[in-house]
Amino acid sequence: MDFALTPDQQAFRERVRAWLEANVPPEWTSLGSTEVPRAAAYELIRRWQGKLFEGGFIGVTWPREYGGQGLTFVEEMILHEEMALQKAPPILNILGVGMAGPTIIAYGTEEQKKRYPAKILSCEEIWCQGYSEPNSGSDLASLQTRAVKAGDHYVINGQKVWTSLAHVADWMMLLARTDPSAPRHKGLTYFLLDMHAPGVTVKPLKQITGDAEFNEVFFDNVRVHERQVLG
Repeated sequence: MDFALTPDQQAFRERVRAWLEANVPPEWTSLGSTEVPRAAAYELIRRWQGKLFEGGFIGVTWPREYGGQGLTFVEEMILHEEMALQKAPPILNILGVGMAGPTIIAYGTEEQKKRYPAKILSCEEIWCQGYSEPNSGSDLASLQTRAVKAGDHYVINGQKVWTSLAHVADWMMLLARTDPSAPRHKGLTYFLLDMHAPGVTVKPLKQITGDAEFNEVFFDNVRVHERQVLG
């Protein structure tokens, strides 16, 4: 098997390298080049992700109709290699780009596909993941957050914890229990939850470093339209 890059892939590497050399923000190193950015760096890496989007260097494997480049995972690997070599900032919307966007593209309604993916890549809207709870982590089937149908809405009550970037997020990938009579691993529904909706409260969990990228999130009669159920 030949693992050498094709001419097109090598050209992509050279294009990425040249772009990064010209665009990596010099102030990044003074903010602490780490995969988990300090709070002072959030705005910088939000702008940085927008710049990557404009340059065509984020979501490279996403279909073009959703803002991506329609390339392969080889180009994705090349991009990550070059970003590491250049000590480029990470992206801020990592959960949106890595999880929410691909999931919506694969399983969402046409309305959802038109509404969310492009703003994920541009970092206009940041996403977080609402899975872990005080009594439910790796055992996801034990989650207790409830969503009760009320007309064309669901009413959500419960709590999530260790939610990365919830304090800056606009949307959450939320798992909630909609059928308590079903077996534990069933009766769960995936919601696209507006983090600015009434009844959502975010409380940062301050670490010994002084940073607080993890959060508790509380839901008190949060109303979510049935259109926000994934798929």
